[in-house]
Amino acid sequence: MERSCLYEKYVWEVPVRVTHWVNFLAIITLSVTGIFIGTPTTLAHEPSQFVMGWMRFVHFVAAYAFSISVISRIYWMFVGNTYASWREFVPFLTARGRERMLDTFKYYTFLSKKSPHTVGHNTLAGTAYAAVFILYLVMIFTGFALYSEHAPRSLLHKLTSWLFILFSNQGLRLTHHMTMWLLVGFAIHHVYSAWLMDVKERSGVMSSIFGGYKAVKQKE
Repeated sequence: MERSCLYEKYVWEVPVRVTHWVNFLAIITLSVTGIFIGTPTTLAHEPSQFVMGWMRFVHFVAAYAFSISVISRIYWMFVGNTYASWREFVPFLTARGRERMLDTFKYYTFLSKKSPHTVGHNTLAGTAYAAVFILYLVMIFTGFALYSEHAPRSLLHKLTSWLFILFSNQGLRLTHHMTMWLLVGFAIHHVYSAWLMDVKERSGVMSSIFGGYKAVKQKE
């Protein structure tokens, strides 16, 4: 593909980029502090350092930042541009979307050498992100349900107490923990696939999440 056939197009708006990086930083912070909270080291037994208290505090602050970011991104799905729209996450609802999903699948599984050039998310990525947002919500609800146990009469506990009908305390903790690893696994694949498509498409996928612009075909 010749670079001269492409032009710069503003794709990712500021709210999309900001929430992306807030989520990125929050997930790293939540994972590190969460692992420590679940498996504390001997440092936690040093009263002068109050390690566990600080870990929990940082974890809760990151959780609030993450929740606000996710809610903001969901809101932007309905008011943002075409590439931020909720429709990008459910391409399988249309015949054209399903066709493009098949084309992308063939490329990812080496059945086709033609890379699917898209302006926003490719169809498989969009579907994967829909699943990721579900995982985000699982993390938020299970996390705040566990957090609310210290105040059983609070509004937060009333909003999340229904989860304790479905799960035990340990069941919620296990769900919260396992979902974290699913998100970590997704993050690894996300970086790999984004870099791969950047190299193959030469569309500036990696840089676009910083500046918002991608290189797209003239007809697109």
